Amino acid sequence: MTAHSLPPETAVGRVALRVANLDGVVDFYQSVVGLSPIEEAADRVVLGAGGDSLLVVQRATGTPARTSTEAGLFHTAVRVPDRRALADALKRIEAEWRLTGASNHRVSEALYLHDPEDNGVEIYCDQPKRVWPTADGRVQMDTLPLALGDLRDEAAGAETVPDGSDIGHVHLEVTDLAAARAFYVDTLGLGVRQELDGALFVAAGDYHHHIGLNVWNDRSDPATGRGVDWFELVVPTDAALVDARQRLSESDHETRRLDDGVAVTDPDGIEVRIVRA
Repeated sequence: MTAHSLPPETAVGRVALRVANLDGVVDFYQSVVGLSPIEEAADRVVLGAGGDSLLVVQRATGTPARTSTEAGLFHTAVRVPDRRALADALKRIEAEWRLTGASNHRVSEALYLHDPEDNGVEIYCDQPKRVWPTADGRVQMDTLPLALGDLRDEAAGAETVPDGSDIGHVHLEVTDLAAARAFYVDTLGLGVRQELDGALFVAAGDYHHHIGLNVWNDRSDPATGRGVDWFELVVPTDAALVDARQRLSESDHETRRLDDGVAVTDPDGIEVRIVRA
């Protein structure tokens, strides 16, 4: 960790989505993904696992759908603690929804799908860190086929994700990878963990990635429509929060004070909230 890095204990916190059909989206995240309601109001539902809030779903009346040129969410990644929980997720998806992909990334095993408003979702479990392939201090992720037959055999039939599940990472579609790198790495203090053609994976400490950034779909406009509203990076100490605020101030980014942290908008119009654990 350098003086300008986020602490290695930093993690992704909650993700907030703007949606048109609140009930339909909430039902998907409960019945398919396996999250549980934490708070419920007329226009806002908070879902989570083990009493921890993970996803904030907000009714966005009057907000248009995200267009094909807008930056925004590639996927929200729900991390489950073990392979059995991933197998249970597969069983729920195949019974009630549509699986769009399944991959062995060498650092994790992942299932992919889209919610009713086309927001990408990943459900994954990490491989033990000791088996992560690395070179020159970076991870060497890959996209290999995941053997679904073997995974199905491990399902126990759970209808919800277990305690300890969280948001492992957020993957964004951006308009300019260099601008995104300048913001997330040079200003916020995340470290580059892997670079691919058209993509960058960054993290605090030695995690494989807390944020993915890509330009694969040639997005050209900032995020203004439905989809991701904001997400949190949770820092472990008051000193880390003060340091992040100072870096944002010195880089001339306009910020907004929160009760537990500070909010800033990235180059593509997505709000990032740095909050205290």
